Amino acid sequence: MAPAKVRCAIYTRKSSEEGLDQEFNSLDAQYEACTAYVASQKHEGLVLCRDRFDDGGKSGGTLERPALQRLLAEVSAGRIGMIVVNTIDRLTRSLADFAKLVERFETTGCSFVSVTQAFNTASSMGRLTLNVLLSFAQFEREVTAERIRDKIAASKQQGLWMGGIPPLGYDPHPDPKVRELVANESEALTVRTLFELYEQHGSLARLEEAAASLGLRSKVHRFRSGRCQGGGSLSRGQIHKILLNPVYLGQIRHKEKCWPGRHSAVLDEALWNRVQEKLQSSPGRRRGQATGAITSPLTGKLRDETGDRLTPTHTVKAGQRHPYYVSNRLISGGPDPTGWRLPGLKFEALVASIIADHIAAALAEHRLLSTPDLRRAKEFGITARSLVQALSNRDPNILQSLLLSGTVSPREIGLTLDRVALARRLQLAADDLAPDVTTIALPISLRRRGVEQKLVLATPEPAPDHTLIRTLASAHDWAAALRQGAPLSNVARDAGHHGAFIRTRGQLAFLSPKIQRAIRDGRLPPEITLKRFMAQPIPLDWDAQEKRLGV
Repeated sequence: MAPAKVRCAIYTRKSSEEGLDQEFNSLDAQYEACTAYVASQKHEGLVLCRDRFDDGGKSGGTLERPALQRLLAEVSAGRIGMIVVNTIDRLTRSLADFAKLVERFETTGCSFVSVTQAFNTASSMGRLTLNVLLSFAQFEREVTAERIRDKIAASKQQGLWMGGIPPLGYDPHPDPKVRELVANESEALTVRTLFELYEQHGSLARLEEAAASLGLRSKVHRFRSGRCQGGGSLSRGQIHKILLNPVYLGQIRHKEKCWPGRHSAVLDEALWNRVQEKLQSSPGRRRGQATGAITSPLTGKLRDETGDRLTPTHTVKAGQRHPYYVSNRLISGGPDPTGWRLPGLKFEALVASIIADHIAAALAEHRLLSTPDLRRAKEFGITARSLVQALSNRDPNILQSLLLSGTVSPREIGLTLDRVALARRLQLAADDLAPDVTTIALPISLRRRGVEQKLVLATPEPAPDHTLIRTLASAHDWAAALRQGAPLSNVARDAGHHGAFIRTRGQLAFLSPKIQRAIRDGRLPPEITLKRFMAQPIPLDWDAQEKRLGV
């Protein structure tokens, strides 16, 4: 009896784009080796898929690769029975990502074969071997990343330019082996003009207008692929970044420190100092410094499921400032339906409450310390409960110091706490804390309210909608006045509203008792707002009301 046919797909990947333009490159070599393997196993029923899945110049540290996503779509559709790769690190270098992939493969009955490492995930031994090899692949990737970071830090201390898009006013050295910047005189004139204009106007908004009227443009950069970037009008954010960049003083910045660079300065130090002083004393900066408050404690801490950083921004309505955290691509790239837009204060309160509940639960279950010590429990408990109370009171300084990083996805929020900061707040040594106490993972759901999004924990606490509660109470007052014979015009005049306002919102007084109790207790679904109630007439039948609202 002939074996059942297994449709095989070959996946190839190369981290860099170097050599991909050659007639026979690394991707072709991987594909040829895998094709030979499939041909050698023809007696087992293996049949090669016609489509190629090649990712050139894509890192193995992420699953966001075009060819891989196409391949996964084919697997989910049940059209692929086996994935063949040259080595396992071609598919992924992350153990966590690999676990997700294996789970996805198993649900569709798809197996995974590495040609050069001679194993097959169709067997239990093959899966064990694969996990061991992948652990070493991830370790190698992390060690390599650490070495690269250390090399970059050491090179910047020597004043070297470590690549990337050069800032406006400079070009890379003509010799690619020389890691230095060379002044671009025409662009340097633009930089000096921007500094002089800010000293004159003292406002980024007016500086942006002046730069546009003078025709000042951002730097034009041409990539190796031939693609060009820049050359447009300077935005306020770009201008602010230029005004704060110490490279124009002949320095190289690495994180919070600056080192003397090997390039020449294009700006007078006196002008730089005057501009920095004016930036620090601007009204917006002075308000933040006067109180010592941190306006956006989650800045730089969190990313969405695509790896895009959640960036603080705000809008102003009726003179009131409304902060948000949004996916950075919404700021830099325009509208994107996959981007996040979270109300700032509510999101900060949610993150603070998650951390507070985590610490409180660990304290109650004696999971905070690596070795529980009942002798210190009373003293230690007082310190821990004080920290929980401070987080519950939304202290932004504590929230910023405790949170190290995190990821937000539509189904889960994962947070990593700073072990040293947490130990210091608890008056302990970092080694005294339990190994897993700094890691938090909670299931969540994503709800929309207009253009905003709201994160809801899987076991949410009641959150009353105070606007809806106030309107419900007013609706009962208006209904009582109307029942006593007061004309609608008089009720509207006393309330300071138009008659139409009273007619539409007065309908809330006729909601079923069950719905009104849910409004009072904050147990309505978060997407049911006053605007939702006003979108269409409320039926008089209570059963119909409850069915429409899902109560």
